[in-house]
Amino acid sequence: MSGGLLRVGGLGAGYGDMAVLRDISFDIEPGEIVALVGSNGAGKTTLLRAISRVVPSTGTIEFAGRDLGAMTSDEVFDLGLVQVPEGRQLFDRMTVEENLLMGAYRRRDGTAVGADLQRMYALFPELGERPRQLAGSLSGGEQQMCAIARGLMAAPMLMMVDELSLGLAPVIVDRLVDVLAEIRRQGVTVMLVEQDVFSALRIADRGYVLETGRIVRAGRAAELAQDPEVQHAYLGV
Repeated sequence: MSGGLLRVGGLGAGYGDMAVLRDISFDIEPGEIVALVGSNGAGKTTLLRAISRVVPSTGTIEFAGRDLGAMTSDEVFDLGLVQVPEGRQLFDRMTVEENLLMGAYRRRDGTAVGADLQRMYALFPELGERPRQLAGSLSGGEQQMCAIARGLMAAPMLMMVDELSLGLAPVIVDRLVDVLAEIRRQGVTVMLVEQDVFSALRIADRGYVLETGRIVRAGRAAELAQDPEVQHAYLGV
């Protein structure tokens, strides 16, 4: 495989003897927002963990021309491939600002880190108003903002966002989707992994539908959103 930003070919992964993913192949080009959608239990989070080298896998994963197969999760992170985990996973007893700075813990460009911190507060004014507040006392939407901002503080080339909408009101989800569009305009490629299929496809350039560990649909996001089988499976129409 060659070219593109992320290339996944023939990937299989699971836990012990339990296979979760089978023969997964897809690609992401620089500057895209790509949605990977599917119901709970389809294997979405396992796929992200395999790409991040948290769980072992078979097949091929290339990022920015580098083979990730033998790399550790820290080495993948250092390449600029960053995951915003499902459930936010903030440090509840640390402040907003301390959480954001944790995202930059492997960076050595202190001046740029300070500038990026101010950029996060501009992108998320709610966080800028309460940098000393404990992250665990934020609302669900504010915690998701903090998790995204923490990921951005790592200066990613590709940010993988796992279940952006989980537990959030639709108006907050719409706001966060708009933020992802702004992040893309600022030069970060985004992979959005979601159960909320139509929120994800609304913003994405392209999409993949994952069912029981396999990709069963792929195409332009607008076309997938109009696909009768996708609408029946995820909207019941």
